[in-house]
Amino acid sequence: MPDAFLLLPDFVLIVCGFLVCRYTALNRPVWDGAERLVYYLLFPALLFASILRYPLSPGALLPLAGSGVAVCGAGIALAYALRLWPGVDPTLHASGAQTAFRFNSYIGLALAERLAGTQGVAWIALLISLCVPLCNVAAVWPLARHGGHGYLRELARNPLILATGAGLLCNLLGLRLPEIATITLGRIGAAALPLGLMAVGAGLRLGALRESPALAGAFLAIRHVLLPALAIALVIALGLPPAQQAVVVAFAALPTASSAYVLATRMGGHGGFVAGLVTLSTLIGMLGLPLALLVLQRLA
Repeated sequence: MPDAFLLLPDFVLIVCGFLVCRYTALNRPVWDGAERLVYYLLFPALLFASILRYPLSPGALLPLAGSGVAVCGAGIALAYALRLWPGVDPTLHASGAQTAFRFNSYIGLALAERLAGTQGVAWIALLISLCVPLCNVAAVWPLARHGGHGYLRELARNPLILATGAGLLCNLLGLRLPEIATITLGRIGAAALPLGLMAVGAGLRLGALRESPALAGAFLAIRHVLLPALAIALVIALGLPPAQQAVVVAFAALPTASSAYVLATRMGGHGGFVAGLVTLSTLIGMLGLPLALLVLQRLA
């Protein structure tokens, strides 16, 4: 079972970004450019390469795929429902809702390999391929609506959605890139996660969470309590093999995506609020993820 230190490097990168932005000449203007680079090039390259890497066979793994989609769908529904709370700030909700259902794909891939080897990576790649487009579309909608942007126009030009959609289409069609293109995309994508996490730290204002601590707590409760609990119930009810059960529960317990901060910032949302949520989600995930797997082990 993975230990609590699996997410420690991600948290350290967030801290490094905070310190570099606050105490060196690489201050806020530098990170504005870095956020654009991550959003428009690095993260799209990472998502496209990750989805295209493993051939998909959703029909052969329908219970596994259905569990992952059901978990994400529940997260989206619960996050959207929070908008109905009395007194919820529309900007904070539109910005932070995505943190309740989006997930860190890179950590998921690394964790699946530790849980179930190469087969585990193929399973998590299937979940990523199906759920990343769903989650990205759901993340853009409240931001586009709140910002007064045309929703379909935002979808059509959102680089994360375009990259995941293209990767999924190419995968289903059986298309593969030449080796040199695969290597190049892999190296571009490799820069996305450290720079993206450092950008979260550079934009970090934990004090921004005080603007709506109840809403922040609700988003994190969905991400780290309700979704893992739902996943445990689903995999046991469906009778999935033990290795697949572990992969689905780990997928449900992942911390939120670091690109949530970049998306909120680029679309005019409250970046500081989202940066605080990403940081806390990473911290909670350090303990919550192995705890979810331990509960599964005891109940299964």
